[in-house]
Amino acid sequence: MIQFRYDSNPRLLQWLSGSSLALRLRRTLRIWVWLRLIYGDGASPLADLPPIFRYGEVRDRVFAPSHPRDDRATVADMQHRCGGSQCLCQTPTDTLLFQHHPLSSAQRDQADWVAEMAALSGLTTEAVAAELRACAFATVHRTLRDDLTWLTKLGWLESAGRGLWRKKAPQDWPTLPEQVAMGYGSSDWSPQEQQQVLGVLEEIAFLRPQLAVVVETLWQQITVQPQPSLPLDRPRRLFVHLDYVLSQEAQDQVDQHQHDLEQLWHSPEGGVVQFDYFSARRQRQTQVTAYPVCLHYARRAKYLTVYGPTPQGNLGWWNYRLDRITSPRLKVLPWGDPAIPEDLKHLRQRGQLPTPTVVEGHLEEAWGFNFYLPKQWLLMRFSPDFARCYVDGTDRHPTFAPVDYGDLPRLMAAHAPTAAHAQLLALVADRSPHDRYYQGWIRVGDTNVTMRLRDWRPQGEVIAPWVVRQQMIAEAEQELRQYRGEDG
Repeated sequence: MIQFRYDSNPRLLQWLSGSSLALRLRRTLRIWVWLRLIYGDGASPLADLPPIFRYGEVRDRVFAPSHPRDDRATVADMQHRCGGSQCLCQTPTDTLLFQHHPLSSAQRDQADWVAEMAALSGLTTEAVAAELRACAFATVHRTLRDDLTWLTKLGWLESAGRGLWRKKAPQDWPTLPEQVAMGYGSSDWSPQEQQQVLGVLEEIAFLRPQLAVVVETLWQQITVQPQPSLPLDRPRRLFVHLDYVLSQEAQDQVDQHQHDLEQLWHSPEGGVVQFDYFSARRQRQTQVTAYPVCLHYARRAKYLTVYGPTPQGNLGWWNYRLDRITSPRLKVLPWGDPAIPEDLKHLRQRGQLPTPTVVEGHLEEAWGFNFYLPKQWLLMRFSPDFARCYVDGTDRHPTFAPVDYGDLPRLMAAHAPTAAHAQLLALVADRSPHDRYYQGWIRVGDTNVTMRLRDWRPQGEVIAPWVVRQQMIAEAEQELRQYRGEDG
């Protein structure tokens, strides 16, 4: 008998996301599947999972024998090993959600489900539909292990020691709010709920321009049917501050570019975009012709990720800031246009155009938004007090995690270039074993990562990569000369 009976209604998924559906959409969809697997019937591959288990026991039961078991396996490795198979990593998300679990009566069909998810998350219906077409379990083992940690935070599992989890009896499961368990449309929000969400939506509407429509609708509902117990003039208590500072003219231009892209992605044929772009690093303007894949908000700006000719002249990935596109409108080129690179046309003919899922896989492999840069192993040292207050328990990247001092020689031998072994070993031998050490993988040269490493100075020491350590040393020496008045 199935113990976890709840269908995948959007209200439940929003609750499982911790009210951050837009940020955790793919993880939330996996969480629902995990609950069906862990607390399923005898047909579930996890039916024989012991009460206390390790991630490896889950991994070996849900994935096909072809699926790589190594924690270092990438999404590309999984595609190579499991492509075309029935492995969970190759199963589209909509199959996992709907094939054996009918929609609730609140949704007449999948389009209704997508529309409600879009309304709850602030994402476009196309973005939600794209997640359904993607394979939610096509990700690295570290991310899936973190799913179990998230289930623990939600109260569906218990920690049973390092690397161990304990299942809960049904009577100990979290209590779902009645409206969450049953599901209902956004039009049934109570005035109290509408007031709570309005403050946040108004603050972030500029990030998603279509949220302005949602905000206006909610205000109309509140003002048409005001309730004496809910004064409209009560002071706001919640504020969201984001470092996204553009002039109104620039913001309007960015919103227009975003709208053009979303319209293009709604088109069945899609297409290639062409625009003029000013590069701050190179201090010159160039024309870009590339296939648009997805949008990001990162480093206090909106970015378009494309696949096409890079500034170096190669075919590959690149990120462009929307506010540095100088063309008034993006020019959409039909696939027959001679300006489109032949390699892109061939990819389309073979049905192999890049997807957002590929981008997500690259982002999970190493810390850094510019995922096309080379990755190298990172080793950081922090003082214990600083680590406890500012590093421990934070979520920087799936690969960024604490390591024991005694494991450092082995890790350096495995991940650091041979030429730097002696220097790294000498450095570590001269450091205290009582300090806190963290490892991870970073994109060397990524501005976002570099800025974070700078923020940790002087309490955070970069030990590896060696090239990044030398950069930090040079910057610190330059700062010291400046404060001593020795520059110039």
